[in-house]
Amino acid sequence: MVDLQNDPNFQALGVSVVSIAFDSIDEQAPEAASLGITSVPMLSDADHTVSQAYDVLKWAIASGEPGHTFVLVDGEGRIAWIADYGAPDNPNRTMYVPIEELTQKVGEALGS
Repeated sequence: MVDLQNDPNFQALGVSVVSIAFDSIDEQAPEAASLGITSVPMLSDADHTVSQAYDVLKWAIASGEPGHTFVLVDGEGRIAWIADYGAPDNPNRTMYVPIEELTQKVGEALGS
């Protein structure tokens, strides 16, 4: 999140980044502060409604939580690109995706 909020190449794509997690806002706030996340809204999906709506639970980790999924939603609310990097069945499972890769994938999905 920190890299996304600070990278000028990613910012040039003109997309808004929102973090959505099962954790409550009270649980997320200290971690966001410790990491220096200042301009990315941190939202709680405690009832899993958003995760279910975007079908990201198919990549859930052992705890039942979504893995490390990125969803690009267009202005009409449709998924323009989706990728999960943390799913247990992903052979290249990772919790950090290089900003250059995300910038490239999102740019491609936007037709940039």
